[in-house]
Amino acid sequence: MPIALVRIDDRLIHGQTVEAWIPQLKASEVAVVSDAAAEDETQSLLMKIALPEGVALKVLRVAEAAEYLSSCGAKAQRVLVLAPGPQQVLELLGRGLRFDSVNVGGMHYSAGKVQLGKAIFLSEEDRSALVEIGRRGVRLEGRAVPGEPEADVLKLIGEVLR
Repeated sequence: MPIALVRIDDRLIHGQTVEAWIPQLKASEVAVVSDAAAEDETQSLLMKIALPEGVALKVLRVAEAAEYLSSCGAKAQRVLVLAPGPQQVLELLGRGLRFDSVNVGGMHYSAGKVQLGKAIFLSEEDRSALVEIGRRGVRLEGRAVPGEPEADVLKLIGEVLR
């Protein structure tokens, strides 16, 4: 399967991505799915510079990402898909892309968000999108790096809302 991992991390490409996830997954390409990043040439350039040599970068609007990622099935590369939030992942599913699980890695604090895990803070919109992703049969696992134990994100949401 060309999609090695779908990961939600609002920092997109950073140390954990470069030092832990890319080597663990043996990813040869990173696909960033973010309208804001796709519109920001400087951010796209900085992300490209941060990647290890030999790892390709695609920065895509959500509307074009599902089609592009669907076409990756015929290619040999392993793609790490990064989205800044669950809304982008939900939109990928709505556009017909299929995957079994999503790693929820980093959704950081801002006013009005509720803490779910060590580095997972959710707004009501985030929570609703994650629950809908789960309803569509996608497993949601929370962890920052590959060596950490997986946390069941939907179970954590249920515990926080009690």
